[in-house]
Amino acid sequence: MSRRAYSLVMCIVAPFAFATVLWRGLRDRSYWQGLSERFGWGARRRSSPTIWLHAVSLGEMSAAAPLVRALRARYPQIPLVLTTATPTGRARARALFGDAVGVSFLPYDTPGSVVRFLDRIRPRLAIIMETELWPNLFNECERRGVPLVLASARLSAKSVLRYQRLGRLFRGIFSANVSTAAQTLNDAERFVAIGAAASRTHVVGNIKFDMQLSPGVIDQGRQLRASFGIARPVWIAGSTHAGEEEQVLDAHEALQTDRPNGLLLLVPRHPDRFQAVADLLSDRKVRFARRTAGVVPDAATQVLLVDTIGELAALYAAADVAFVGGSLVPIGGHNLLEPAALGLPVLTGPYNSNSRDIARLLLSQGAAVQVSDSRELAEALRLLFADPVDRQRIGAIGRRIVESNRGSVARLLELIEPFLAAPSAAVIPSAAR
Repeated sequence: MSRRAYSLVMCIVAPFAFATVLWRGLRDRSYWQGLSERFGWGARRRSSPTIWLHAVSLGEMSAAAPLVRALRARYPQIPLVLTTATPTGRARARALFGDAVGVSFLPYDTPGSVVRFLDRIRPRLAIIMETELWPNLFNECERRGVPLVLASARLSAKSVLRYQRLGRLFRGIFSANVSTAAQTLNDAERFVAIGAAASRTHVVGNIKFDMQLSPGVIDQGRQLRASFGIARPVWIAGSTHAGEEEQVLDAHEALQTDRPNGLLLLVPRHPDRFQAVADLLSDRKVRFARRTAGVVPDAATQVLLVDTIGELAALYAAADVAFVGGSLVPIGGHNLLEPAALGLPVLTGPYNSNSRDIARLLLSQGAAVQVSDSRELAEALRLLFADPVDRQRIGAIGRRIVESNRGSVARLLELIEPFLAAPSAAVIPSAAR
């Protein structure tokens, strides 16, 4: 596919994507925030060049936090702009950094939207987290002479085949201004296979290992746990998806045969599903409380439905065992390192394509246990709650793994520093197109 044909497709698709945003906004009004930003409009043009970092959603934004903090500390004189594609990612950025950084949605990859966006934020350096390859955006950064770094980049074998089928469209986006900072050697080789220059492809590790727990997280977790009951068995199912909550609830029901006072903290991944999960709990006649109700779960409460965002770390800190969602259904799994860093035994399903290497590491070292269905999940919970010493041993392994694999942010900064030490790239006006 040529870039011209791709641009035509994107111009056709963008209105439908925008209609989907408007439709979702009927249930979740956060989708209606920053609507003009999706077409490259928004706040007034920046008065000076910026560092621009893109993290597609909530998980990637949380993972990017250590890098954002490091950039702010090292380059306080350069304004920082964060973009995301989802309302949860936007909310997370605001919660983490407030007004200290600019926050907006990344526009659709149409030529006009991209030009308006780059005219507005005037990036001196672009940093794209993980795997976000947008041909028009990359091409416009090249035309303007903006260095672009793919940070903590990852690419599955299946994705390589998909990109290769699109031929020159994606091979052509890895121009001389693009550097790739891959998570693993395998990721680096896959990027080279789709057109990245080997000389500008580096292995820096996974930035998720550099996660920093907020100073108050442990204290918040202790306070929450005290309110639940210190002696009460508490487990958490974090970032769950449709088709997964049913399995989690089946496992909790089975667990209650041995642990009738057990409490499940159920945390759906997406806010627009909070009500659907509440309806599921009601239909199953489960005694539950909603976190937004502000009511402390009593002894009769079986499930606390966490219908808030931004509290997951504190809730992990309040639990004895963590199941990480998106892994019992074919989503690809979510962040296994957050509960591991807090010293919790981690349970995960078989679908971990989003963090395959992390899952493999935790499983091989004994910091995590893989389950395939509700029956295996219930059995794993039974064993862990029956043996507090083993539970602590497994959690300690996970904490050591996280600590021993830190350093990706420092390596990224070494890669980024020459681009920011050079004179600021000229911002070519859109009229020059």
